[in-house]
Amino acid sequence: MGEVVALLTQTGGNLIAVLVKGGLVMVPLLASSMLSLAVIIERFFFWRRVRKSAGGETILPLVAAGHLAQAIQVARASQHPVARVLLAGLAQQYPVPSMAMAATAQAELHRLKRSLPMLDTIITLAPLLGLLGTITGMMSAFGIVSEAGLGQPHAITGGIAEALIATATGLSVAILTLVPYNYFRLKADAVTGLIEERATRLELLLKEYQVQEEK
Repeated sequence: MGEVVALLTQTGGNLIAVLVKGGLVMVPLLASSMLSLAVIIERFFFWRRVRKSAGGETILPLVAAGHLAQAIQVARASQHPVARVLLAGLAQQYPVPSMAMAATAQAELHRLKRSLPMLDTIITLAPLLGLLGTITGMMSAFGIVSEAGLGQPHAITGGIAEALIATATGLSVAILTLVPYNYFRLKADAVTGLIEERATRLELLLKEYQVQEEK
């Protein structure tokens, strides 16, 4: 147990030392990485809840069979975005279910894509911050050369190390954010297509149901 604690302490100390060597630009990079991690965790649990909810697979067959009350009950019990949109159409089927579904779909799309612009910003910003750290590190190294010549190699390599650490950190944050961002965006696009397809089918079924009622 003591060896594990010592190893963790040493690892934490090494990490802090690396952050210090990276210069001031490491502060916004560290904040960006923590923000990215928080958004990724929140989106992961969001999609996990969505996956466990019924996505309206049974709602349309119930409507087609004429069991509107049961379809509304099933849709109301689900937290899936598709089910929420279909519920709006079923609850406002007279006179214009399409308008109710369109309004609800806009709200659900906002919920699906929430915080994704933040990840997109981090993907763009992190490499730029790394590049800024590269420039400031090289400026520091060349400043030392201009003042003391080449007689202080350790100071010069410190500036170069700052540049490389900042660049590597910025690229790492961007790369590790890019993969989950693309995954969440593709998931949102897939659900968006599903909403459009099932909302159109529900509208057609409701029109057919109304025609049958008029007869």
